[in-house]
Amino acid sequence: MTGNSVAETQIPRPAPAAALLASATWPVCSGSVPQLADRFSARPETAPDLSAAFTSSRSVGLVPWRADASWSRICGKTQLAAFYAESLWQARAVDLLLWIDASSRAALLAGYVEAAEAVSGARPAGSAHAVAASFVAWLAATDARWLVVLDDLADGAMLAELWPAGRTGQLLVTAPTRQVVQDLNRLLVLEVGPFSRREAMSYLVARLSADPDQRRGAMDLIEDIGGEPLALSQATSVIASSRMTCEGYRESFHRRMRDLGAAAQEQQRAASAAITWTLSLDRADQMLPGGATHACLALAALMDGHGVPDEVFTSAAGSRYIAGGALPAVQAQEQARTALLCLERTGLLTIDRRREPAPVRMATVLQQAVRAATPQEMRDQSGHAATAALLELWPEISGLACAPLGLSASAESLRGGTAGLLWDGRCDRLLFLTGQSLDEAQLSGPAVDYWSDLSAIAGRLFGPSHPDSMAIVERLLAAYVADGRAAEAVVWYKGLLTDWASDYALQPDALPARVSLGRALVAAGLPREAVGVLGPAVADCERVLGADHAQSQQARDELAAAYTASGQFDESIRMLRRSLGDRERRAGTLDPGTIDTRRMLAEAYLANGRVKDAISQYKKALADSERSRGAEHPDSIRTRISLGSAYHRAGRMAMAIQMYEDAHAAGGRALGPAHPDTLLAATSLADVYYAAGRLTDASRLYQEVISEGERGLPAAHPMLHSARASLTAITGEQLTT
Repeated sequence: MTGNSVAETQIPRPAPAAALLASATWPVCSGSVPQLADRFSARPETAPDLSAAFTSSRSVGLVPWRADASWSRICGKTQLAAFYAESLWQARAVDLLLWIDASSRAALLAGYVEAAEAVSGARPAGSAHAVAASFVAWLAATDARWLVVLDDLADGAMLAELWPAGRTGQLLVTAPTRQVVQDLNRLLVLEVGPFSRREAMSYLVARLSADPDQRRGAMDLIEDIGGEPLALSQATSVIASSRMTCEGYRESFHRRMRDLGAAAQEQQRAASAAITWTLSLDRADQMLPGGATHACLALAALMDGHGVPDEVFTSAAGSRYIAGGALPAVQAQEQARTALLCLERTGLLTIDRRREPAPVRMATVLQQAVRAATPQEMRDQSGHAATAALLELWPEISGLACAPLGLSASAESLRGGTAGLLWDGRCDRLLFLTGQSLDEAQLSGPAVDYWSDLSAIAGRLFGPSHPDSMAIVERLLAAYVADGRAAEAVVWYKGLLTDWASDYALQPDALPARVSLGRALVAAGLPREAVGVLGPAVADCERVLGADHAQSQQARDELAAAYTASGQFDESIRMLRRSLGDRERRAGTLDPGTIDTRRMLAEAYLANGRVKDAISQYKKALADSERSRGAEHPDSIRTRISLGSAYHRAGRMAMAIQMYEDAHAAGGRALGPAHPDTLLAATSLADVYYAAGRLTDASRLYQEVISEGERGLPAAHPMLHSARASLTAITGEQLTT
């Protein structure tokens, strides 16, 4: 994009009244709007008039004009959407521009979460689906002018609960086929076809402006390849990067058709781009002989076409593969960069250099064609290189996998494009990291689907007793619980148990899944059933792994939590005291596991009405946490809140107020005013103020909770409901007084 693009402009504007926008700097752009193509044409004769369309409908969809040919999906609809978005942005006609890749449910949810964070200045609490639903509800109520672009929508059903609508907004959807949006009755669907002859000639002349002689035979070339935007882009890219004329390109085009035979001629009738991409690859190979461009294209065809970081290609694994493995690392990286540039110059992919790292994009239909034309041996080699490159770049944060969507989406694309390559003898580490990334991003619904798919494949390939199968089962159970579907997890897992022989259950790899089942039962509100599962699991863990093993300790903690949830406090306290003593002897009082166990013991004491014992354990846990982690660590803040709750329960109001005030202040400094822990401290402090008759202070804090909570919590969060109810009660009391 030219001038002040959506990636650059920030114009201060007074924030609307909605609390979500209190900290926003206007206008706001969220998402990666694709760069407009070289010599982009607005297509005055054939492109739908989006401005006119939005006067009759606030929701507009762009689809290909032909439903019978896959190549027709590359009709320029994304470019037209990007041009419309850029036009509104440059005209300052929108306060909020959202560009969301909607090619998968995970991408759609992640896009909404990114938008909510961009507007509010903080990542709202809750699952990605809850955040997305709250954000869509806010769009319906806000007075901010917004445009949401959902690009390449994979399934119209994904919008059932996430349809962006509002009196000040516009929704623009692009879809690969009309069938995707046929049930979306609120959408005004417009078709996008090929260039007209005049548009095609104007585009061709603009791209070949450096040497007018190259235009010789232009009209005949346009007749041959039609007005397909991709075919025209590739043809003019090849001509512009060489000394070829349009006549010369026509000769190559028809010769390639003859070489490929009748099947190619049938393809040509469907789409010229089915031929022109091969000529583009030939030209790229001429620019950089030796096979590097072929290897680079094969690698790109396995990645996420909506944008994979260019670092994948210049990584040690990627560049080594592209360069053929014979060059030193620095030269191999330079070879990879040159190969990417050649592919870009010949119209096979695009590189958005406005961002760092630069997203590399490639049309999905072209990726499919390249994969189909790549020999199996080369496809396997590129698959291994792609796997190694993604693993090389995958970030590790505190031992947990958390990756940008471009990497995790590329891992999914790689899984789909390489058949069983990632299942050769076992489940590849990249598959686990991809699922963990969904877990970490709280994309719980997509995570359930992902782990379910992996579980079915692993069970079919390796059987239920394989270590990877059992590890996947544990992940799937956790994903079900995170998605609020613990009851489904229980039903699913109980069915699986019937397929497991008794000796499977005693294998070390099966034990974590049994513990996860107990956790799921607690989350499903079935704590007594959880005790029945976890009791034998603890015994088996201690017998198979030893009482001091980390998994045995975790199993005992889960059993203690189940005892507490089921009201069996004596059993819970007995087990936690034992675990606390064991941890203190082995790891010391400042070990995080020791502190967490002490806090669990305090919770059990408090639930059992032993408030004095609870206060004693909370005080010790707080002191140890502050010594080992610091006073403003989230765990220290949460422990201080719990200690305040115990003091409140004991009627020691002054101490409760002090704990809550300290926790509120620390949370504001370390976590931000909209963080759930800060809001919990504020709510608890307001409750104590209310109980102590300090209505003005309580009212101020409840208002703060409501204002900040609307930025960071789902709209139906119980904390918001409680704060509003308490504020209403205070207002009524003050009016009565």
